[in-house]
Amino acid sequence: MALPPLHDVIESAVAEVSQVVLGKEPQIRLALCCLFARGHLLIEDLPGMGKTTLSQALANVLGLEYKRVQFTSDLLPADILGVSVFDRSDSSFTFHPGPIFTQLLLADEINRTTPRTQSALLEAMAEGQVTVEGETRSLPDPFFVIATQNPIDQSGTYPLPESQLDRFLMRLELGYPHPRAEREMFERQHSLEEARNNL
Repeated sequence: MALPPLHDVIESAVAEVSQVVLGKEPQIRLALCCLFARGHLLIEDLPGMGKTTLSQALANVLGLEYKRVQFTSDLLPADILGVSVFDRSDSSFTFHPGPIFTQLLLADEINRTTPRTQSALLEAMAEGQVTVEGETRSLPDPFFVIATQNPIDQSGTYPLPESQLDRFLMRLELGYPHPRAEREMFERQHSLEEARNNL
């Protein structure tokens, strides 16, 4: 059976994701184009604008394995890449892969962690592999990073270095929803609460 043309796949995915992320069709379309172009996406916006919802919806609609890492000031590279743990039963080290071993990784608030930890993503984003303790391991295919960052003027943020920014094909802002979309969100929430109360 022949696969549908890429255009049809994108249109179908846009329609599906638009059911979850309301009023953001241009941004959804750009995010999908970024994924299909094998790039990575940086979303800069205020908290609560739907960045996490967009990434989850993309993963669900496309059937991609999804993991999320909340970047904080105390996050270490090993928390992302994984670590080898000594197994006493057979006196050997066993590698425990980190959350980077997934198809769609949400690097949430990437500019809240130190440049050292940010740099843990560089090899993965450029080459689709990571090197941990001298051993190179391939990442799943496709491998797509959606990183979110807060505006740089907010406290507790570290600017992304040029070497990191260079790994992103696109940079988007979602912005506040249109009043119509806000009204629809409110109506959906109200309907859910009513249904819950009637249980």
